Amino acid sequence: MSSFKKRTHTCGELRVSDIGKTVTLTGWVDIRRDLGGVIFIDLRDRYGKTQVVFNPQTNAAVHELAGSLRNEFVISVSGQVEHRPDGTNNPELATGEIDVMATELQILNKAETPPFHIEDSIETNEDLRLKFRYLDLRRPVLQNNIIVRHKLYQIVHRYFDENDFVEIETPVLMKSTPEGARDYLVPSRVQHGKFYALPQSPQTYKQILMVAGFDRYVQITKCFRDEDLRADRQPEFTQIDAEMSFVDEEDVQRIAEGMIARIFKDLKGIEIQLPLPRLTYKQAMEMYGSDKPDTRFEMKITTLNGLVEGSGFKVFADNVAKGGTVAGIAVPGAASFTRNQMDNLVDYAKSLGVGGLAYMKWTEKGLESAIEKFLGKELMEKIAAVMGAKQGDLLLFVSDSWLKTYSTLGALRLEMAKRLKLIDEGKWNLLWITEFPMFEFSEEEQRYVAMHHPFTSPILEDIHLLDTAPEKARSRAYDMVLNGNELGGGSIRIHDSALQSKVFSLLGIDKEDAEKRFGFLLNAFKYGAPPHGGIAFGLDRIVMLLTGSKSLRDVIAFPKTASAMSLMDEAPSEVDEKQLRELHIRVV
Repeated sequence: MSSFKKRTHTCGELRVSDIGKTVTLTGWVDIRRDLGGVIFIDLRDRYGKTQVVFNPQTNAAVHELAGSLRNEFVISVSGQVEHRPDGTNNPELATGEIDVMATELQILNKAETPPFHIEDSIETNEDLRLKFRYLDLRRPVLQNNIIVRHKLYQIVHRYFDENDFVEIETPVLMKSTPEGARDYLVPSRVQHGKFYALPQSPQTYKQILMVAGFDRYVQITKCFRDEDLRADRQPEFTQIDAEMSFVDEEDVQRIAEGMIARIFKDLKGIEIQLPLPRLTYKQAMEMYGSDKPDTRFEMKITTLNGLVEGSGFKVFADNVAKGGTVAGIAVPGAASFTRNQMDNLVDYAKSLGVGGLAYMKWTEKGLESAIEKFLGKELMEKIAAVMGAKQGDLLLFVSDSWLKTYSTLGALRLEMAKRLKLIDEGKWNLLWITEFPMFEFSEEEQRYVAMHHPFTSPILEDIHLLDTAPEKARSRAYDMVLNGNELGGGSIRIHDSALQSKVFSLLGIDKEDAEKRFGFLLNAFKYGAPPHGGIAFGLDRIVMLLTGSKSLRDVIAFPKTASAMSLMDEAPSEVDEKQLRELHIRVV
């Protein structure tokens, strides 16, 4: 293989100040144009693009060779930097005021015609892009995403080092302790019939590191969950994982806020005001209908139990009497919705699991509603006043259990904001949600499950409720939310063996099962476990939001599809029969 002339500059580097220099550029042919015998190409690398001109009068042999160039050929080209002729500057390129007049050209590698154009605005089927991911990753938008991700890594490493955290790697092959999603299992060749699991998170290891005396741990780590996928979920994902000893909620939150503020300042030049606002889980649900509320627009929920109990509308009154909730939102400017649009909204509400959707419209004629005959004009006006409604508004009401009422209105709130374009996309609204319930009741499993995970500590004044009303116990958990997306979550952990055993028993994990699954952690607690807590952030999701990407797949170099397939290298794949025999596995 012949040697090639190495680059002196990147394709995004040359400016007017470089005019007169002889330079060498290397990269991929982005576009080739033949205009009246003079050939122009845009040469591309990850730094940008530079226009190169091949003029037969400058060098006839080089011009002739340039005639064979096609998109995605890899070349090395040398020449002199010149000012572009008047009127031909390209303000969309950083190098748009100069050309390189080619005097030498080496074709380092030819390329077949790619299955799609290497440009940002393509509308190619995503499966095709993932199959040819190495071509997809040449597109500037994806290269920018990966570079932002790289910069984020550096910011996180520096920030935690400045705050005395120690980076410690935890095992990728660990004990299977399923407490949420399914584990990915790895068979052991030397321990017949036994399996490792890939970690869903380093949770138990980082707590043991606190017992070991590393009072500030951090790791950017891979986690694995064998669960159904969606746009913002992958089977393997990256977590910014931190744990601290001798702390309370405010200590962990202060460190986490500092990290996020540094990320926004260094990557986007945005100053985040600290401390961040805080809402309890109950406040968030009753104001926004979500435990990850989007606060970039108003349209808050109003609870109406006090007004409608004992009213003539039995649907509302009976629901309140049996402990349910009636609440509503006032949608600005939506009173003009047609009957068809309203039917569509009612169907949408029903699809969320409630029996129906009542509504009022405030038109020029006043408040209009099919339920006026049950409520009466006076009560309708009181409801509108309490909700802060005005002429032109559409008032939507849901009557069901506490959770269904607020979660349905939360979904309607978001849906209406999107339809009416009420969300300011230029805002970055961060807040904490605190005091989550310790447990939620799983209808499917007919038992309590941990809302976060089984190592989360209850709020101290609620510990007595574990014996009498565990569903009312609040936890010392906290989530950071950005524009309606959970960025990260954590909690103060249980560090007392007796309390941990009690929580396990409430989750249906008996003493024998607890010992089998978590005995190593419970034993560690017997040898002087400090009070500790931590947090984990989804790094992929942070990059997705910062870059305005629509999917996690656009910020991960080699992602999986919604069916957990890697189309490029066809993983997962069948393996050799010999490998299976060594593992004592038979595929049935």
